[in-house]
Amino acid sequence: MFIRWFGSILLLIATGIPGQVQANYTETQHPIVLVHGLLGFDSLLGVLDYFFLIPANLQSGGATVYVANVSASNNSVVRGEQLIAELDTLRALQGHQRFNLIGHSHGGPTIRYVASVRPDLAASVTSVGSPHTGSAVADAIRAGAPPGSAAESLLAGLIDGLGTFIDLLSGDVLPQDSLGALESLNSNGAAIFNAQHPQGLPTTRCGHGPAVVNGVRYYSFGGVWPISNALDPSDYFLGPASLFFGFQANDGLVERCSSHLGTVVRSNYPWNHLDQVNQVIGLRGLFTPNPISVYRAHANRLKNAGL
Repeated sequence: MFIRWFGSILLLIATGIPGQVQANYTETQHPIVLVHGLLGFDSLLGVLDYFFLIPANLQSGGATVYVANVSASNNSVVRGEQLIAELDTLRALQGHQRFNLIGHSHGGPTIRYVASVRPDLAASVTSVGSPHTGSAVADAIRAGAPPGSAAESLLAGLIDGLGTFIDLLSGDVLPQDSLGALESLNSNGAAIFNAQHPQGLPTTRCGHGPAVVNGVRYYSFGGVWPISNALDPSDYFLGPASLFFGFQANDGLVERCSSHLGTVVRSNYPWNHLDQVNQVIGLRGLFTPNPISVYRAHANRLKNAGL
């Protein structure tokens, strides 16, 4: 009860964003579908959204919003096929034809897969803080837990168990494959995936990719502040993790240039990896852009593009 009350108060505050209060500001032609990343969820126990307060704020401006729930931990292809099944169901039940797909972190490759194999389902693809060329953190984990090792078995057991628990709390029981997720997110796995699904990828390091491929528009945005708020518990993991990237700008899990896809809206927001979805419960750096405002502005961008 308290979480719902607290969330309602924050929602009232967040929706009062100057210049974005008109009733149809986020009213896109096609529905918006939000897709979570690794160890993510749609909503835990129906009270805590992965995209914290973002769906309701988009809906308040006229958008039709769905929050997908794919495996908390699995490879990009399996997660993509799960998402395709959800979208086909929405087509059948609601009559929608295409969707504006927005994926955070591993949700980025997930929606890229959908747009690659089923472009008829995607009006647009927007990745948020996604490791399109792999993550140095995933590379380090793979190096520390080589194939066939006891460390790999322990890691797989722990993450698969955690993924199952998260899925149970979100109301679904989906297959988990943490080693598949690890292979999707490290540099080697990302290179293999990119060779099969290159749509939207830049041809030069840190550049923009094609804006439109097979009738699908591609966008991306991300952050570069691993440590953003001393009260944010995620900082105490993302700060140390950022050291794996050396001197390259990153959000704690994803290097800035790795997040580039299609039209790069902005890849240097002063956010860490979880700030990009307004977590943990809205904590972020003082005077930094409100992620809710950024999502609303992007929905308006999609609307103005006829999407």
